[in-house]
Amino acid sequence: MKTLKIITFITLAMNLVTCCTQKQEARKPISHKTGEFMKQSIDRNKKLNKNEEEIIINIIKQDTTHQYTASTKGYWYFYNIKNTTEQPKPIKGDLAFFDYEIKDIKGKIIYTQAELKPQIYKVDQQDFIKGLQDGIKLMQKGEKVTFLLPSHLAFGYHGDNNKIGINQPLICTITLNDIKKEKNNKTIVPSDIEKNNN
Repeated sequence: MKTLKIITFITLAMNLVTCCTQKQEARKPISHKTGEFMKQSIDRNKKLNKNEEEIIINIIKQDTTHQYTASTKGYWYFYNIKNTTEQPKPIKGDLAFFDYEIKDIKGKIIYTQAELKPQIYKVDQQDFIKGLQDGIKLMQKGEKVTFLLPSHLAFGYHGDNNKIGINQPLICTITLNDIKKEKNNKTIVPSDIEKNNN
């Protein structure tokens, strides 16, 4: 019996020593394809952006009526109505009161101005169409501007889950009716904005 205990103890001790001295190898990553997937995704987005840019540039070339400006943010625009006198433009925190409509890139109306209703937008502090968030800051009260937006500055790869599809470039026309400077809009609370925009 004593011998059996000694043998068991020696066996356990040897196993313990063996386990502790074995070098563990680092596990390999589960997937080697992640980097390749990202590269393919980036390439796909570059091709999509280039294709949309070519479509928009062709529209601009064919339109001899309007004078387009290319923004530094990647969209194009022209003035339907432009103020001749210099007025303040909306800045962060201001309230912009506007009407707008959305068309597809061929000019077919997706949402009318009546469907979208008059909007109140707190500049740079509310979620809105990315290209228009920037574009509205170029406008003065009373101006009407048409923006040509590539899909990544519109509703992107998701669409709006209604009439706007995935990766759809858009034409949006905004009429800026009024601007309330931040210091003057303290009486309007966010719930008022939400009620008006629904």
